[in-house]
Amino acid sequence: MSHALNQVNTADTISPSSPAAQPEAEFQSTGDISGPEPEAITLARRKIRSESMSEQLSERLAHMKLPQPERLFGPDEGEIIDLDDLDGDDGDAGVAPDAWDKIKLDDEVPESVRTGRMTHSRNASRVDSASISRPPPILEASEQPEKAKPVEAAREQKITPFDVAGEVDAAGKDLGINYDKITAQFGASKISSELLERFEKVTGQRPHPLLRRGTFFSHRDLNTILDRYEQGKPFYLYTGRGPSSDSMHLGHLIPFMFTAWLQRVFNVPLVIQITDDEKYLLERDIKKQAETMKKIKGKKPIDLLRHYQRMATDNIKDIIACGFLLEKTYIFQDTQAMGGTFYQNVVLFAKTVTLNQSKNVFGFGDSDNIGMYHFAAIQACPSFSNSFPQIFGDRTDIPCLIPCAIDQDPYFLLTRDAADKLGYQKPCLVHSKFLPALQGAGTKMSASNENTAIFMTDDAKKIHKKIRSHAFSGGRATQEEHKRLGGDPDVDIAYQYLSFFEDSDEVMEGLARDYRAGTLSTVEMKDTCIKKLQEVVAEFQKNRAEVTDETVKQFQDATRTIDPSPRKTA
Repeated sequence: MSHALNQVNTADTISPSSPAAQPEAEFQSTGDISGPEPEAITLARRKIRSESMSEQLSERLAHMKLPQPERLFGPDEGEIIDLDDLDGDDGDAGVAPDAWDKIKLDDEVPESVRTGRMTHSRNASRVDSASISRPPPILEASEQPEKAKPVEAAREQKITPFDVAGEVDAAGKDLGINYDKITAQFGASKISSELLERFEKVTGQRPHPLLRRGTFFSHRDLNTILDRYEQGKPFYLYTGRGPSSDSMHLGHLIPFMFTAWLQRVFNVPLVIQITDDEKYLLERDIKKQAETMKKIKGKKPIDLLRHYQRMATDNIKDIIACGFLLEKTYIFQDTQAMGGTFYQNVVLFAKTVTLNQSKNVFGFGDSDNIGMYHFAAIQACPSFSNSFPQIFGDRTDIPCLIPCAIDQDPYFLLTRDAADKLGYQKPCLVHSKFLPALQGAGTKMSASNENTAIFMTDDAKKIHKKIRSHAFSGGRATQEEHKRLGGDPDVDIAYQYLSFFEDSDEVMEGLARDYRAGTLSTVEMKDTCIKKLQEVVAEFQKNRAEVTDETVKQFQDATRTIDPSPRKTA
């Protein structure tokens, strides 16, 4: 700071203890009658104080992790200025073209705005532009270079029970879900052709198309279930649903249809958990919750909870329409059935899981409500056979098989770990892929978006319109090009949907072959899909119409005795 004092003639006579070295307000309050302080000394003192504060601020900023600017203005974005004259007030000023060419990207942070290139003055943070030349005259509009498109950062896929996001490459292309990576990451096992052969040998049933074609693609201890079935030892099935809409769509239907098929193959008990409590606890979107409250004319939180309970009842009717065996099936809502041995298991499980485990497994944060953390215990406990005394009494040595989407696996990783600690049987699982939305493989059906899904209440005309208008096609841009080059059934949504419901492998192979050859058009593929989906939905609607409130009560009757012994079908 001596350089500032040298600019003042009397600077050498000022000492820290002299009146002139004190703050101006303090000097004036001493009652000194020697006269006012010289203006030059006052200005020097202010400059010294300002420089000192600036250096302190610069030191603090150097140790802070501040966000970098998202972008710079290019040569055709705003008034071109001289970078040497930047004083922090230029807002939308653009960088001159020749200067722009010198800016290099390193880890997506422009060199001109990296911390090492910044100097701090008392006025503003100034770009060190010594290496950047002064701008040339402004270019005419016709000469301006094209705007650079912002590059979307690469993103790893994220799979949790609450968030599903596919992988994105450095160019911003959606790569969808890498199921091999998920299987390795979660420590599951792929369903091999050898395991499918054993399934057919043990059960006497050809594996379901969802198994044969890899929709259910990985598992945990499926061999254990086949062993028990072969030995005549009891086990059971467990699945569930969180009510999110008045009507289920195809994405909801498929797992239940597969579970109903497994129940008929094994002829074993099935428990279905309806998590109306989960839907209330896990609604993080305050705006969406407010919209729901307005829609249902709710005034208190209990009104929202009752809304989910009502949706649960409608969804139970949808589930029953999938063809479950009444004498072997128990359906329960959490808010109505919690208690007894089930709740005892919730308490036992809850003590085995730490807060850190919940944060790491589910991605919870400090702002999430405690119900979200605790819900893992509620979803886990149907995995323990003594939670259902009307079926298994107090036995804890009977395992279950859980068909579920792969994003639910984290719940049951914790459950398997807790089972060891509690002396219970570990649950076994088979994992499914996600049913894509109409818009393509990188998307997911959503109950909140009408045009992403085929709902089980859609009529034949609506199904036709949705598939024709919204189903992503693997065909070519023109009919001539399609005939010449052929289409890609692997990304064609109509073909993918057919693979879930068409039992004949020969039919599917023929469709794929003709599509690749270009002899089957996109419209013909879509129309084949439309016909199959119309049949599936019509059959479902017929069954749904036969489900009464009395039927629902029968499935939810916790006093019914259910025979747990598996019986091989004829």
